[in-house]
Amino acid sequence: MYGQEATVTANGLPEWLAPLARAAGTIEPRQLSRFLPPESGGRQSAVLILFGQGPRGPELLLMERAGTLRSHAGQPSFPGGALDPEDGDPDGPGPVRAALREAQEETGLDPAGVQVFGVLPRLYIPVSGFVVTPVLGWWREPSPVRAVDQAETARVFTVPVADLTDPAHRVTTRHPSGHIGPAFLVENALVWGFTAGAIDRILHFAGWEIPWDRDKQVPLDWRS
Repeated sequence: MYGQEATVTANGLPEWLAPLARAAGTIEPRQLSRFLPPESGGRQSAVLILFGQGPRGPELLLMERAGTLRSHAGQPSFPGGALDPEDGDPDGPGPVRAALREAQEETGLDPAGVQVFGVLPRLYIPVSGFVVTPVLGWWREPSPVRAVDQAETARVFTVPVADLTDPAHRVTTRHPSGHIGPAFLVENALVWGFTAGAIDRILHFAGWEIPWDRDKQVPLDWRS
């Protein structure tokens, strides 16, 4: 279904994305996270980390889960989900096709306008058992996006990369498991967990990171 879009190429990217495209080919799993997939098991999934060009420069597409969901309620995330059989081989084009399919189903974006320029190593989300492949995309031809299913998604929004790199928006937060990780206060949302960890590493390896106060911690119920 997404044979053409499953192509991975860095040709023709904007100059600001070139450092990330180069880094994507050399990053080792442990450079991204200490949570790595088990030797066997886990549910294969993929997320689309989609960069576009907005009014304030480079930006990143995120969505916020509905507050009524049983798991990850109200949590910002990348579009994505589990691989379906029709997506194909998890060791081949499957993750790219799944990331594009899920993004279309969740946000309504047109996959034909997305150029996939990199695939990062698989990571693991212990609390859900998902083995996640991050797929890097350039929104070459933007299309309208929205929360397709309000029962699943509260909103779809973009965040300027300038806000993600701004030290004033960077904090840490403590997961219920006790793990302390990076987080971002942007667009009236607290981005934390897997999504924030991936953004943190991307900013680092792309050379966009600005020093920030890692001792500044906020609770997950930061609005209260």
